[in-house]
Amino acid sequence: MLEFCFPQPLEFRIDMRPAKLALEDGSIFPGHSFGADGEVTGEVVFNTAMTGYQEILTDPSYRGQIVTMTYPEIGNYGVNSVDVENAKPSLSGFIVREESRIFSNYRAEGDLGEYLKQHNLPGLAGIDTRALVRRIRTAGAMQGIISTIDLDDASLIAKAKAAPGLVGRDLVQEVMSKEIVAWEEKLDDWTETEIGISPDGEQTGKHVVCVDFGMKWNIPRHFASRGNRVTIVPGTSSADEILALEPNGIFLSNGPGDPEPLTYAHETIASLLGRTPIFGICLGHQLLSLACGAKTFKLKFGHRGVNQPVLDLETGKVEITTQNHGFAVEDDSLPDCLEVTHRNLNDDTIAGIRHCDQEAFGVQYHPEAASGPHDSHYLFKRFQEQFSPVAS
Repeated sequence: MLEFCFPQPLEFRIDMRPAKLALEDGSIFPGHSFGADGEVTGEVVFNTAMTGYQEILTDPSYRGQIVTMTYPEIGNYGVNSVDVENAKPSLSGFIVREESRIFSNYRAEGDLGEYLKQHNLPGLAGIDTRALVRRIRTAGAMQGIISTIDLDDASLIAKAKAAPGLVGRDLVQEVMSKEIVAWEEKLDDWTETEIGISPDGEQTGKHVVCVDFGMKWNIPRHFASRGNRVTIVPGTSSADEILALEPNGIFLSNGPGDPEPLTYAHETIASLLGRTPIFGICLGHQLLSLACGAKTFKLKFGHRGVNQPVLDLETGKVEITTQNHGFAVEDDSLPDCLEVTHRNLNDDTIAGIRHCDQEAFGVQYHPEAASGPHDSHYLFKRFQEQFSPVAS
């Protein structure tokens, strides 16, 4: 059993509720709670972003995971009702080295700790996050448990070992839209100006159908700001149901977990190929690849952050990208109909593919950012340029 203790300033020991993180390998990280009381399990992962914690909290792709922030102080600019990527947090728990006791920002509407409590989300602070991240990088992402209730080390380790992993689970149906939704919200004025979109721009008359596997809201905002009519459908929708909406383009969203169990999505996407242009992001990219005959595999500890370098093999340019995934497309499994377009420069994994015969492509990163760099916004324009007449 390994216990990682980190000395804390005296003022941080006043009126604190003890809490612990235990990993399935027997590691113990004692700290204090700054969110809701309770006990949660999940795959423990880390994100290297310095900002954007509210977008991370509300990204449905983190379903089933406990997220550790590597930046040492989190919460200094508070929370607001604008920087959300879905209706509520989907992750299991949140870990920081130090939670900011004071927030200051003209947009702030509240405190991070109170936000976690409102959403019944446990938060753990005061642990050595550097030691935790090194543990994950060495041993790989593993199951863990955060608890304010049970502080017995042996009991916590046993619960962590018994917690379900992500492989083979369908987490999409826990976070996707359950009904068809017409989307109208656009990007904020600053972002529209920064990427050269006029807030009063003309409507294109084109219809984008977004297949929601756990979609971040900044994606449909991009489509709406570019003058398109946007409809969101559940990830379990059939090809016939999608085509009945008469789309000019179909978008496959991000989402949580393992793409291989989502056989309903593989079949739907395979039926849509050649009917209308398709663009996939993150999980959507993996599902497009699987529908074409490729395979996926689980990464050791995944890619999560806003500083991931990606090489565009066609232009030779390097994009700094936002990423959040624990699975990737397997190189050796690619069928002849798929071509690699982008590669992750950290580990040379596939970061983008396109179909050689049909208007379909995908990337393993998040061009909508939120939060993160805007290097890859051009992909939305590229997709729009492919829009077809109404699919039949």
